[in-house]
Amino acid sequence: MSDLVLLLVTGLGLGALYFIAASGLSLIYGLMGVLNFAHGVFMTAGAYASWLTMGALPVEWPVAVRLVVGVLVAVAVGAVVGLVVEVVLIRPLYRHHIQQVLVTVGLSLAGVAAAQGIWGADPRPVEKPGWMSGTTVVLGARLPNDRFVYVLVAVALFAGLLALLHLTRLGLVIRAGVENRTMVEALGINVHRTFTIVFALGGAAAGLAGVLYSQYAGSVSPAQGSSLLIFAFIVVVIGGTGSLAGTAVAAVVVGLVQQLANYYAASGVGDLSVVLLLALVLLLRPTSLKGATA
Repeated sequence: MSDLVLLLVTGLGLGALYFIAASGLSLIYGLMGVLNFAHGVFMTAGAYASWLTMGALPVEWPVAVRLVVGVLVAVAVGAVVGLVVEVVLIRPLYRHHIQQVLVTVGLSLAGVAAAQGIWGADPRPVEKPGWMSGTTVVLGARLPNDRFVYVLVAVALFAGLLALLHLTRLGLVIRAGVENRTMVEALGINVHRTFTIVFALGGAAAGLAGVLYSQYAGSVSPAQGSSLLIFAFIVVVIGGTGSLAGTAVAAVVVGLVQQLANYYAASGVGDLSVVLLLALVLLLRPTSLKGATA
C-alpha cells in the first residue's frame, strides 16, 4: 500500500511538472498554430537565470528566499525571451508554417549550443531548500516534499490561466482567435499584440517549468529544456492542442503511467509506455491535434 501511495504521489508531481511545461506550449499552438520547438530554450533560459540569481544573492539569505527570487527572475526572463522570439522570428513567418518549424528547431539547437559554450556541457548543481529535500510520512509512505510544491504550483497556474481565459477581455480575444482569427481581425482587434502577449505568457510558464525541473533534477544543464520539451509535446498532443483542461488531464496520466511502468516493469519502460500511449491516442482519436482553448 505504501509503495502505491508513493508511486501515485510522485507520478502526480511529475505530471504537475509536465503540465507547467506544456501549458504555454498548448496556448501558443491553440491560438497561433505555431509548433514552437524553441520552447525548450525558454525553459533552459529560466533554469539558468534562476541558478545565476541564487548564486549572486547573499549566502546568508535562506535558500527558500533565494529560490523565490530566482523563480521571479526566471519567469521574467522566460517572458522576455518569448516576446523577443515572437516579434523578431515568428511574426514575419505566420503564413509560412514550414519556415516556422525550421526557425524554432534552429533556435532550439542554437540555444543548447550557446548554453554549452557559456557554462559547459556538465550539469551544475542547484541549491534546494531543506524542507523540499525532506519527506513527509503519509499512509506509511515517505513522500518527497518537493512533489507537493510542484502540484500546488501546477494547480495555481491552471486556475490562473483559466481565470485569464474566461474572466478577462484578453482571454475572450484569445478564445475568439482560436475559433475564428479572421473575424477577430475584422472587428479591429490587434491580433498581433495578442499573439505577442500569449507568447510572453508561454515563455513565462516555460521559465517557471525550467526552475522547478532543475529542482527536481538537482542540477541545471544545457539539454535539460529539450528533454522536458519532448514530454510537453506528448502531453499537448494527447490532451488536444489548445485545450488547457485536456493538457492538465494528459499531464497527470503521462506522469502516472511513466512512474507505474518504471516500477512494475523495468527502469526505462516508463518512457516507452508514454510513447505507446501517444500512439494509441492518435490511432483512436486522430483529431487530438485539433483542440480548443478551455
